[in-house]
Parts: sequence; structure tokens; C-alpha cells
Amino acid sequence: MTTSDDAQNVKKAPVKDPWELPDVSGLVVGVLGGTGDQGRGLAYRLAKAGQRVIIGSRAAERARTAAGELGLGIEGADNAECARRSDVVIVAVPWDGHAKTLEGLREELAGKLVVDCVNPLGFDKKGAYALKPEEGSAAEQAAALLPDSRVTAAFHHLSAVLLQDPEIATIDTDVMVLGESRADTDIVQALAGRIPGMRGVFAGRLRNAHQVESLVANLISVNRRYKAHAGLRVTDV
Repeated sequence: MTTSDDAQNVKKAPVKDPWELPDVSGLVVGVLGGTGDQGRGLAYRLAKAGQRVIIGSRAAERARTAAGELGLGIEGADNAECARRSDVVIVAVPWDGHAKTLEGLREELAGKLVVDCVNPLGFDKKGAYALKPEEGSAAEQAAALLPDSRVTAAFHHLSAVLLQDPEIATIDTDVMVLGESRADTDIVQALAGRIPGMRGVFAGRLRNAHQVESLVANLISVNRRYKAHAGLRVTDV
């Protein structure tokens, strides 16, 4: 039986520092859709920071060509090989090919940490607007299609122009990271933090991914109005 004195003497576990993140330098990062602007930009920045990176594409030769153009030890492969050889896989494919790509890679992505950065958007004469997938968001669609993977969401609000510009040394922005497992979101935050100027910030569970993905439509409007490459900063954390 525990007495009141015993209860007072029990030491509470120390509160974990939310900025204490794991060492991810040894992880291999695959980028599905790595021949597109966003994928190429992320591959370039991560490789430049010292990460081992593999670009994936439906056509292996196209991926190898893009990898050769980027340099920095980046490798190219078809999507399936990219997924198999990577510890962390970033999904940067176009929204209209999102579901089909992931359905075809369910086996290769089993057990992997998957980072979805796809923004479901539509465009008309008024500009960009958010689409809402049946599952709620692109990230939730990924989680539904990949039941054996650990799905997170991040890297939505980055300018592909800035990511690919070798003259720009730092990317001054925060990356909102969402997921069900804090251990997984810590890894993604740590990867974001390897890129100079960038910081990963935990932003909730996957059920909150829709509004993060949708915000890109607003950023597109900002960029068009001010001829900028706007990102985000979260204050007071």
C-alpha cells in the first residue's frame, strides 16, 4: 500500500525537451516524384546538408538523369527501388497521381517512415483553391492506402524556386510536421532542421493535415500579389 509520504517521494519523470531531436544523419531519404520541382528541391537541400538521397521516378532513367544534374552524391532509381532502399520516403508526386503511386508501392513502403508533402489544389480563373479528398487530406489518404507504413505530413509550404536555387544559402522558414507518433514526427523535424535556416515544428495529428495542405492556396495568392516566395514562421516557440 502506498502512503502519502511515499507518494510525495516519487520522482516525476523529467519533461522531455520538445527541441531534443534524434540524430538522423545516417538515414537514407528517398524522394518519390524527385524529378519534379518540389522533389528536386528537397533532394538537393537534403543532400547538400549531408543526407544520403535517392530520387525516385516512374522511369529509372529519368531519375538517374535528374540525380546526375543535381550531383551531391544523389542517386536515381525507379519508384519501387527508391522506396525499398530508403529509410524515410518523401512523397512529392502530383496530386492527380498520388493515390495510384502509393497503391502501387504499398509493399515497398511497408515499415517505412513516409512523409507526405502533397497539396491537393485546383486552379481556375480566380487562382488556386484547396480540394478536400474523401479521406480528409492527402496525408490521411496516404495513411489509408499504406496501413503498414508510418505516415507523417510535412514540407508543404516550401518554395520550389528557393529550394533549387544554389545561390541561396538558407531557407528561412518553419516546416509544420504532423503525425500520430511523436518519435516519427521528431525524425521529420530533425530532417527539416538539417537544412540551414529551416526548422521543423510539431503541428498536430494527421486529422489536422487538411488545413496545413490548404494553406498553400493562400501562399500562392500572397506570392502572386507580392511577387515573392513566401514561407511560414511560427512565433513564440
